[in-house]
Amino acid sequence: MAALSLRSALPDGDRLWDLERSLRRRGFASVAGADEAGRGACAGPLVAAACVLPAGRRGRVPGLADSKLLTPAARERVYAEVVERAVAWSVVSIPVEELDARGMHVTNLEALRRAVMTLDPGPEYVLTDGFPVPGLARPGLAVWKGDRVAACVAAASVLAKVTRDRMMLELHEKWPEYDFAVHKGYITDEHSAALDRHGPCPQHRMRFVNVARARDAHAARTGGLTGRAGMVDDGAMSRRSDRELSTTS
Repeated sequence: MAALSLRSALPDGDRLWDLERSLRRRGFASVAGADEAGRGACAGPLVAAACVLPAGRRGRVPGLADSKLLTPAARERVYAEVVERAVAWSVVSIPVEELDARGMHVTNLEALRRAVMTLDPGPEYVLTDGFPVPGLARPGLAVWKGDRVAACVAAASVLAKVTRDRMMLELHEKWPEYDFAVHKGYITDEHSAALDRHGPCPQHRMRFVNVARARDAHAARTGGLTGRAGMVDDGAMSRRSDRELSTTS
């Protein structure tokens, strides 16, 4: 991904749209943002999203901000506005099996690539949150805390977060003993206590040390058999998931 030197802007009112305005003045009419949710969770899928907002007043999504700064109710409202206003948007989900088989870094980059490549119409430029994503076949810029300084990245963060939270609520219905509805698969004292009591479920990521430890301890208590989590080099596999969820609009 090529880099472009642009002045960073804090998300102070109108300035959340500064990067996209600057890029449009440089000739890039369609600018996409890409972000993911669930990278640090020890359970549940990884979800990536990409979004192109329209220029002008229609692209000024009311209440838009980094998804982590919004309440769940506010995220839902912003999600609905983004879906209604976006020129293009996409969401991709990577299941736990693929995360364990291929590693987080490889699957994270691939999820972001899939989200961007699924956009229709495709963007002319891509802004990503925090680190570059190779293989996008178009120029782009990795922006530190991009979900706080670029509107399209903030929109993608909301799409990814709301989608993943909804998926975790569904997983909670199937495995209520872990309370996924509350912590969304991230490590908390309550989640750790549930892992200690019940051992991991199929939605836990065995690459996480705490999950592997809980699996082995539970197996030892119950007399079950266990083996070490399957580890492969992040670059060793290139299989594409047949369980990918992709939604475009």
